Amino acid sequence: MLSAYFRKGILEAGCDEAGRGCLAGPVFAAAVILPQDFYHPLLNDSKMLDEETRYQLRPIIEKEAVCYAVASVCNVEIDRINILKASFKAMHLAVDQLAQRPELLLIDGNRFTPYLGIAHQCFVKGDSKFAAISAASILAKTYRDDYMEALHAEHPEYLWQQNKGYPTPAHKRAIAANGLTKYHRLTFRSEL
Repeated sequence: MLSAYFRKGILEAGCDEAGRGCLAGPVFAAAVILPQDFYHPLLNDSKMLDEETRYQLRPIIEKEAVCYAVASVCNVEIDRINILKASFKAMHLAVDQLAQRPELLLIDGNRFTPYLGIAHQCFVKGDSKFAAISAASILAKTYRDDYMEALHAEHPEYLWQQNKGYPTPAHKRAIAANGLTKYHRLTFRSEL
């Protein structure tokens, strides 16, 4: 069962990203502050949920959250600064947009670039431990999926509506047949 908070009585924002391992598209991140009594039986790490459940939970999270924000960093910036720094930058951009300033950031993962003036705590597999991180993982994933669906209309040959830019065999075959688009990450060539 997910924990509702790490430290009781303070404003905590869960932060997570989506799209770190993709060959194309931006990395998205979300920051979510949930009420400390928030509970939903389906809430879990977005990777453990099917697409239908993620989209079922998204409006619930958006309605019930104290506040939330979603941000992204494009593939060009990913290539310029690297995917890890881009993931942290996307989280920072999401925190920047929160309507309330959290006192603590709960980060999914084992490291993070500190956000000036706000303490943070990293948790390996945090998206399966804390409700706020799980909520952030769902928002980041669904917003990114929506973005890749929109890009699919521009480049249907890459099947982004199915693979969302991840390195599936079909995506790799499409790259081999059609080359790279302006949305592909050039520094990820070793995975092609």
